Amino acid sequence: MESSTTARADKLDREVVVTGLVIVCGLIMVVLDTTIVNVALETVSRQLGAGLSSAQWIVTGYLLAVGLVIPLTGWAMDRFGPKPIWITSIVLFAAGSALCAAAWSIESLIAFRIVQGLGGGMLLPGGQTIITRAAGPDKLGRAMAILGVPMLLGPVFGPVLGGLLVQYTSWHWIFLVNIPVAMLAVALAVWKLPRGNVAADPGRIDVRGLVLLSGSLVVLLYGLSRASSQGGFGHWDVVGWLIAGVVGLALYTWHSLGRGPASLIDVRLFTNRYFASGSVMIFLVAIALFGGLLLLPLYYQTVRAQGALGAGLLLAPQGLGAVVAMPIAGRLTDRLGAGWVVPVGIVLALLGTAPLTHVGTGTSYAWLSATLFVRGMGLGAVMMPTFAAAYAKLDQRAVSRAAPTLSAIQQIGASLGSALLVTALTQQLTSSLTARGIPAAGAGSSQITSLPPQARETVAPLLSDAFGYAFWVAFAMTAVLIFPALLLPRHPTRAAAPEAVAPGA
Repeated sequence: MESSTTARADKLDREVVVTGLVIVCGLIMVVLDTTIVNVALETVSRQLGAGLSSAQWIVTGYLLAVGLVIPLTGWAMDRFGPKPIWITSIVLFAAGSALCAAAWSIESLIAFRIVQGLGGGMLLPGGQTIITRAAGPDKLGRAMAILGVPMLLGPVFGPVLGGLLVQYTSWHWIFLVNIPVAMLAVALAVWKLPRGNVAADPGRIDVRGLVLLSGSLVVLLYGLSRASSQGGFGHWDVVGWLIAGVVGLALYTWHSLGRGPASLIDVRLFTNRYFASGSVMIFLVAIALFGGLLLLPLYYQTVRAQGALGAGLLLAPQGLGAVVAMPIAGRLTDRLGAGWVVPVGIVLALLGTAPLTHVGTGTSYAWLSATLFVRGMGLGAVMMPTFAAAYAKLDQRAVSRAAPTLSAIQQIGASLGSALLVTALTQQLTSSLTARGIPAAGAGSSQITSLPPQARETVAPLLSDAFGYAFWVAFAMTAVLIFPALLLPRHPTRAAAPEAVAPGA
């Protein structure tokens, strides 16, 4: 009798599962959209008569809008409630998608992508807040595993869907496909999401903090996007933006320490040991693992001459590995603590990354698929347990302000990881080409994607060597994760005591 009671208590409540699935419906739309647009970028730029440098602003403008709106999300959820903000975000994203589909020039498309980004930027922190409050600390690992589905499957199946849409329809459909999904997500949210609590006194919005924090994130993300496009950090128009972003974040920290709980995001949240170690871990995970997601489709498309559809299908084993690992990792996190689960995930990620350091022009697809399956299991066992650990000891009232913080950290880490790996890849390729007297054209990832098919066949061995070098960098960045992982809690999560909550939270 006691074992059956324990089993029932060990299961996620039906309401938590339903809430998680409603959140997934909204998030999958945003995550898929990002990868679909990346696949279609060349087609869109050609049909709108724009150069690739101008078309890159379709991605950059969206990214900057996300950075602009993330800090506002916590205050908005406290002021109006998580459910209204969630629904508003989906509606704004859908409206931006419809406008993008109707764009008549590259300038209008960039402007409408910014509108889309303002909605999309609030969805991840909003979704994390809703699911964290619904699950409670005892079942946070399993609840976060549900939330991890779109975050890990989107980069895998987005290229497949994008390739299909670009190949068999017009580019307008990469945006129109969001609208029916958004309608379903809004209907489910109205029907099934709990209203959620509105803070008794959310206070007036911290305007100075909003300007400092949003401005710093935008400047920092723009500098990192410039580093990716230029293929390095050695240019003053990259370093200057990055320095300005870091200085802005330092000014916001000083402002928040002085203003305390009334600041937009109270930096004293980081006095909570588990939140601080989880934040560092999320930053490093984003650098190492999300950056690696950029290399795989590039390798398949440039070295192995696969189209977007073929590359997406070949990436599917990684998503399947994540699907297998996430529910197991979530259950073990709730029972044992993330400190036991995440190191195992890191080892799996290392085992799945090591063979990629020796990729060649004819590496077996079966071997690559098996490798990616193991790597996907590592991703699934690292990312969401880390989020669960960061939230585990926070008071319910602090979650709405912690979620935007973690989203911003993840966004910066992912951008930094992409810039670092693109830099490693292109500089290694440039060095190899120069040593053989072959001039390198372009900069950043465009140096590779702009190669004509005939040139790709000629330099394919050099390209594969450059990818192997970049995967070595990814391997090293993944290995570094083991150190902060040792600071994660090694005991089951329980409700936070008042004294365990960060001051001002």
